[in-house]
Amino acid sequence: MDNSHTGDMKSGRVFKKSLGQYFVKADGRTVACSISSKLRKRLIYPVADPSSIRPHVVSVKDIRTVDPIAVGDIVSFLDAGDGSGLITEVQHRETKLSRRAAGRKLREQVIVVNIDQVVPVFSVARPKPKWRLLDRYLTDAEAAEVPVLICMTKMDLAKGEEVEEELSVYEDIGYPVVRTSAVTGLGLEEAKEALKGRVSVFLGKSGVGKTTLLNAIQPGLDLRVKEVSEATRKGKHTTSHLEMFELDFGGSVVDTPGMRELGLWNIDDEHMANLFREMRPYIGQCRFGLDCSHTHEPGCAVKEAVKTGDIAERRYESYVRMRR
Repeated sequence: MDNSHTGDMKSGRVFKKSLGQYFVKADGRTVACSISSKLRKRLIYPVADPSSIRPHVVSVKDIRTVDPIAVGDIVSFLDAGDGSGLITEVQHRETKLSRRAAGRKLREQVIVVNIDQVVPVFSVARPKPKWRLLDRYLTDAEAAEVPVLICMTKMDLAKGEEVEEELSVYEDIGYPVVRTSAVTGLGLEEAKEALKGRVSVFLGKSGVGKTTLLNAIQPGLDLRVKEVSEATRKGKHTTSHLEMFELDFGGSVVDTPGMRELGLWNIDDEHMANLFREMRPYIGQCRFGLDCSHTHEPGCAVKEAVKTGDIAERRYESYVRMRR
């Protein structure tokens, strides 16, 4: 029962969650918390002039999220003093990265909150970069209104101009790109500077070199990340084992092992073009105005920009595919 918990009310940041437990850092301590049942319900109040009636609950509905607490949340909790606690309140979230939860019900799965930047990590080779996946990560970040830093690893394996041509597309749009190699040391200082003092979330498939990069930036960090990665492969829900790792030089990193795609939450086709930076200047300029889907209509300003090369054809193809 919730009322069986007594103690001091404190606040801290959730840095890890696993199997219904939430690990909170507060005052230099780690507190293993459970959550109040009230956080799993949404209280519905009558709509009226606040001065005319006393607030009272008219109904209770289950919340539309898989889990009301995410890694990165600042929470208020009752500290029992024995290393355990009870989370009673989640404080305001500055940013959040979400996806649609698996299953038939339309529910939000919040991945991580209060982040300063999204870092999609792709390797030049072994495996080859999947640019459409990068486009999806970028739309997720745009929907969340979180800055992006594209990180390329294994630059020592780069051959030819193909990768640079692709990267120039993103740089022209306005996305910063850091090119790294744990073998030669290329870009490591630049990466450290970009991560310093910020809360960053790494997105990328296994094998792209996230762990190697993290170890090159801060030796020893990879062992902790690997333990989390191993745990996620054994569990059905990868996000239940997310953890935020602090960096010695300032800032922290959340790795998202096993997460190939996020799956846009609460974004309809009509607003998809807004998530592509290079398309925004053309929205509303089409013959059919804001009703244009930018896929088949005549007089489409976006399609004309693709023809003239002002919008990269491959990025446009990603847009069309996402609308489907």
